[in-house]
Amino acid sequence: MGVKIECLLECANHLGEGPVWDVEEGRLYWVDGTGRRVDKPAIWRLDPKGGKVENWRLDKDIGAMALRRGGNAVMALADGFYFFDFDSGKYELITEIDADQPRTRLNDGKCDRRGRFFAGGMDDKEELKICGLWRLDADLSVTKVDDGIICSNGPCWSPDDKTFYFADTFQEEFWAYDYDIDSGTLSNKRFFASTKADSGVADGSTVDEEGYLWNAQVIGGDLVRYAPDGSVDRRIGMPVKNLTSVNFGGPDMDVLYVTSMARVSHPAVHDRFTVEAKPQYLAGALFAVTGLGIRGIPEPRFAG
Repeated sequence: MGVKIECLLECANHLGEGPVWDVEEGRLYWVDGTGRRVDKPAIWRLDPKGGKVENWRLDKDIGAMALRRGGNAVMALADGFYFFDFDSGKYELITEIDADQPRTRLNDGKCDRRGRFFAGGMDDKEELKICGLWRLDADLSVTKVDDGIICSNGPCWSPDDKTFYFADTFQEEFWAYDYDIDSGTLSNKRFFASTKADSGVADGSTVDEEGYLWNAQVIGGDLVRYAPDGSVDRRIGMPVKNLTSVNFGGPDMDVLYVTSMARVSHPAVHDRFTVEAKPQYLAGALFAVTGLGIRGIPEPRFAG
């Protein structure tokens, strides 16, 4: 069977991001990072079997969300880390992050396999290296683990937990770090891959069970699979240009879910985004890629 690309939901997300497959529920979660700016829901949930779609609104931008071991979720909102309750739709502040910086917000995030939640910041104008990468531990303590970042994206880990991968979209580079799973510390930061020769730049990532990194290239519209040495293994062109994130899911963990962005007005000072009068057809939709012959790894839950 060949590779098949399917539009699962024409949700027109302003900034779709962060798909998370819940292996216990068999449902997919994702977020619309800036949906509240255009009066759209921020958190989405889809039951692929029955087709039921649910969503929740927030009054802050959301960068990322992870499910918790005890139920509900932890979120990286614009100004800090929060808990979210699906039943009530209410959220509770854990701690503020750079709340006094009007042009920064938390962006992409994921949990390691010990249940620590990592999330990095971004300059909303996508220009200055003024953001950090943060770790939220189970005891709710927060540690800055890197800085000098313009736009954080694609945090993920190798299957053996020994390597942490991370991208800065507008420095146009991926980095690899040695990772200590026992302490949650990073060391030996080094170049992994570059997007400078590509038509797109790095957005969200995931690592498959073979240890290869999949990245959604925003602006260019390609899914790119990188080998552990940073070389490009394959590219898959998608129906829309502004892809935003990827993650595996489905009963056999062999469906690659892809989010995308519909917004056409960008606060960035650069001109990388094509000026559009209206979104590209299916921009902001949720896609599923099947027939890859590759399986992913379930996303860990936050331990706090």
